[in-house]
Amino acid sequence: MTEDGTEAVAGAPTIRTVLVDDHAVLREGLRALLDRHDGIAVVGEAGTYDGALTEVAHARPDVVVVDLKLTAGTDYEGMRLIAELHRWNPDLSILVLTTFLDDDLVVRAVRAGARGYVVKDVDTTELVRAIRALADGGSAFDPRSSLSVMRAMAGEREVAAELTDREREVLRLMADGLSNPAIGRRLYISESTVKFHIRNLIRKLGVSKRTDAVYVASKRGLI
Repeated sequence: MTEDGTEAVAGAPTIRTVLVDDHAVLREGLRALLDRHDGIAVVGEAGTYDGALTEVAHARPDVVVVDLKLTAGTDYEGMRLIAELHRWNPDLSILVLTTFLDDDLVVRAVRAGARGYVVKDVDTTELVRAIRALADGGSAFDPRSSLSVMRAMAGEREVAAELTDREREVLRLMADGLSNPAIGRRLYISESTVKFHIRNLIRKLGVSKRTDAVYVASKRGLI
């Protein structure tokens, strides 16, 4: 039995792990905690986006543990890192470990390529279990993150069910960059009717302008 309460598997390969966080003290603390557990080896650390790309390419880990905020002057640069790492290697297991918990952030991280999301106040046992779960090809979310995913998915299903076929057509053409008159010509409807559909889309998607409607719809997989 391992320290995290899970059963150790004799001869199981070591889980090669890279830690990405802009706080060196936190990385050192995580390394010390994880190195106490059999079957997990921290093979690299990074504190920046570029440094993480270099370290992952060099260390070839099984799991990358990523904070969402890597630079004080930018918001959620870790999200961009997740997307790039996933583009490099779709099989790489990425676990978000962050202080930020928001329904939209959790869903964005998953869509970017993360397979797990836990907040930093999680205890070591749960963090180790999350890393093991990802290494085994699964996913891992703490209870609050799981609830965020469920709420977001429920909201997306509700919005998707509310959109009419015509609104979906207008939304797709908006995403293609067509103007209101061009959408009207494409769908053989008047410009005023196009504006009517766009107003409905803006209301249903909970945004204030058409560009935000396209952005939110794309993030929710509606187009």
